[in-house]
Amino acid sequence: MPEIARFFGIIIRMFYNEHNPPHFHAEYQGNKAVFDFHGNIMKGDLNSRTATKLIREWIDLHVNELEEDWALAKAGKEIKKIAPLD
Repeated sequence: MPEIARFFGIIIRMFYNEHNPPHFHAEYQGNKAVFDFHGNIMKGDLNSRTATKLIREWIDLHVNELEEDWALAKAGKEIKKIAPLD
């Protein structure tokens, strides 16, 4: 599963040939969660309010890029990296 971003110990990945709705996988300190592009947790728990808040801020900044990566993944094309939070 390609890594598309990494910031503050959070790893963001997106699978190829995934099911709808569009989403990505986040990992923080061994905990995993699946987020949709609105910031909702679909599955799992990062056990960190701070990490969840940071991911939601990142989504707000990069929702268009996430949608582009989702389209690329669905088409079997290479997914692009997305800038981390600074």
